[in-house]
Amino acid sequence: MLTLENLRSFGADTASGLERCMGMEALYLRLVNMAKDEKNFDLLSDALNSGDLDAAFSAAHALKGVLGNLSLTPMYDIATEITELLRAKSQTDYSPYLEKLLELRERLREICA
Repeated sequence: MLTLENLRSFGADTASGLERCMGMEALYLRLVNMAKDEKNFDLLSDALNSGDLDAAFSAAHALKGVLGNLSLTPMYDIATEITELLRAKSQTDYSPYLEKLLELRERLREICA
């Protein structure tokens, strides 16, 4: 069940997230619930798997914004790392980053269930 306490245990900075939602807990929780199905997770995965670093950067940057605005800190931190590596067009093995990000998305989905 999605609660502020579960999100805090996940590592989210719920105070900041709530502040961005003007203190409206129901709105914040609804937006977090929507974030778990954000299309840019799949776009990032597909772009990295095909080697399209420009498309991957676009998806990672969008995810960084969504996750940052919701203060989903563990996910935001990884999205930021990926975004900066892609900004530099680094020929890096992105699979460990992507795996961790998708693992955290699954944990978030479990919390939201």
